[in-house]
Amino acid sequence: MGFTEQRFTVNLSILFAELPLLERPAAAAAAGFTAVELWWPWADSPTPGRSEPDALRKALRDAGVRLTGLNFYAGRLPGPDRGALSVPGEESGRFRANVDVAADFAASLGCTALNALYGNRVDGVDPADQDALALENLALAARAADRIGATLLIEALNRPESPRYPLVSAPAAMGVVDEVNAATGLDNARFLMDLYHLAVNGEDLPSVIDRYAERTGHVQIADSPGRGAPGTGSLPLEELLGRLRTAGYDGWVGLEYRPGGRPSAEAFDWLPREGRRPSPHANREAPS
Repeated sequence: MGFTEQRFTVNLSILFAELPLLERPAAAAAAGFTAVELWWPWADSPTPGRSEPDALRKALRDAGVRLTGLNFYAGRLPGPDRGALSVPGEESGRFRANVDVAADFAASLGCTALNALYGNRVDGVDPADQDALALENLALAARAADRIGATLLIEALNRPESPRYPLVSAPAAMGVVDEVNAATGLDNARFLMDLYHLAVNGEDLPSVIDRYAERTGHVQIADSPGRGAPGTGSLPLEELLGRLRTAGYDGWVGLEYRPGGRPSAEAFDWLPREGRRPSPHANREAPS
């Protein structure tokens, strides 16, 4: 089972980032893709004015690409932050202010996956207090996602690049998924399985896939080491994605890798152009 059997979506916050935000959807379409995803596009504002979301919505529609995933406000990303929802004070407040804004923007584009990054540990704050705040805010996000028929995603990052982020293994992220679902009763929280982060953590990827595929709401990939395109590192990504499909995952696969010192449009030579559009036999909805 090859790459052409997958449904790929391009992360426009790391690919085509050399272009202005409003030019990226058309660039992805010109490269042959029909789907994109985004981190929260306005890192300095959880509640941007109407003109900015309107302009991005128009750019996506004009390009003819579907928005398949969106992050809630996560602080300075890219940058030192790894989310805001567990950070007491102003940042947690900014996350809460963003929840309905992000959900409404996603709903306006038919996007049904919302990623909530947990946030770094804070010096002088009891981790248990941060976890309690996180659960409160994740429950709020899960209810907003449910309102628009979306899945709430919980992601594990990697310890070397995110040493203050507490969710640095698949079991740790799945533990939070379980807590959110128990707290809300909605059962709409799912694991975001980023194979790059899990590989950097040294996890047994086939075992993670076999254990968690059925409860995975989204998958992202980059090769390791280096976080480059497939084929630039040593991960058997084609084999791993085939294993995921065999295990029952038929949702989108986010391309969240760095183009590697070249224009992003040149960073897809590993994938034949016919593989950049979803197979006509692919399930059109991500698992819920």
